[in-house]
Amino acid sequence: MDRRDFHRTLHTVFFILLLTPGAVLHAQQPSSMPLDDALKSLGAALRWNPFFQAGVIEAGNHRAAFETGPRGSEALVLVDGRDVLTLPSPYVEKGLLYFPEAFVASLKAVLDTAARDDRDRYRIAAIIVDPGHGGKDSGAIGTHTINGKQLRLQEKDITLSVSKDLHSRLAAAYPDKRVLLTREGDTYPTLEDRVSIAHSVPLKDNEAIVFVSVHANASFNKNARGYEVWYLSPEYRRTVIDKDKYTDAAEVLSILNDMLEEEYTTESIMMAQFIMNRFDQSIGSQSPSRGIKAEEWFVVRNARMPSVLIELGFVTNPEDAKLMADGAYLKKLSEAIYNGIVDFVTMFEQSGGFTQIQ
Repeated sequence: MDRRDFHRTLHTVFFILLLTPGAVLHAQQPSSMPLDDALKSLGAALRWNPFFQAGVIEAGNHRAAFETGPRGSEALVLVDGRDVLTLPSPYVEKGLLYFPEAFVASLKAVLDTAARDDRDRYRIAAIIVDPGHGGKDSGAIGTHTINGKQLRLQEKDITLSVSKDLHSRLAAAYPDKRVLLTREGDTYPTLEDRVSIAHSVPLKDNEAIVFVSVHANASFNKNARGYEVWYLSPEYRRTVIDKDKYTDAAEVLSILNDMLEEEYTTESIMMAQFIMNRFDQSIGSQSPSRGIKAEEWFVVRNARMPSVLIELGFVTNPEDAKLMADGAYLKKLSEAIYNGIVDFVTMFEQSGGFTQIQ
């Protein structure tokens, strides 16, 4: 091609570009997507400041703060207040917010990695289900005459039935976790045995154990009935319990005394609330709620587990006794406890061990 042909070709190219406005701009600009598509791809929500033309993308426990700029420019993106990324800038055009595809892809990779790290960092490694009493220790006993028939209930039988069903549900739902029973039959593990089972599970720094002790209640007042969930009171940590005051609950006190260190009070309260919510939904129309309760338990050092104690109902109350003599009702109890534990585990692990919960 001689010099004259070269200039002729060059002029033709410029002429075509002049006839197609935006061709150069389009060639230089990366592909973008509207706000809704970007948020859907990220699995996120947006908090937007129209005055500063800036926003915060929220995905799970993670945040990415950004400012908008001219299309084709670069922007600094601050992730979780510590990591700075340089990405193609989001921009506003005709009042609408757009995100370059490269921005979305890069941020998604960062957020997905952070979410995986969360799951690895904070998890429930084991769930200990403790059926109260057993063997020579029958626990509370209720004897009633209902519709002309004698009904005799032992706490140890009720707690074992509910706990075994609960164990089966949890083991099926969490094959990656250790789900353990402190007893599987009519045996009598000592309080030390029950505690040692929980303490024997090896834990990493990012792991915790959930301890759930299942009991049935009793009272000299035959009218007392209903279900309740207990946790360790934060007001009485490291204070020796007056056992003479609670002679009927010696096992309960001893078990819970060894279950919780100071920093797990919040988790225990939340687990108790989750279980109570599920009880209310499942059996609230059949038995009254006595609420969530705390007492002046003594807390030993170095325990690493959220823990609760559940009272299913009163064997000394005819109405509660009739319910707890029904296998279908016991399965409703175990299902409610199971759902409450699942609610707790899900929130614990997805929230990074509640590190974001105020």
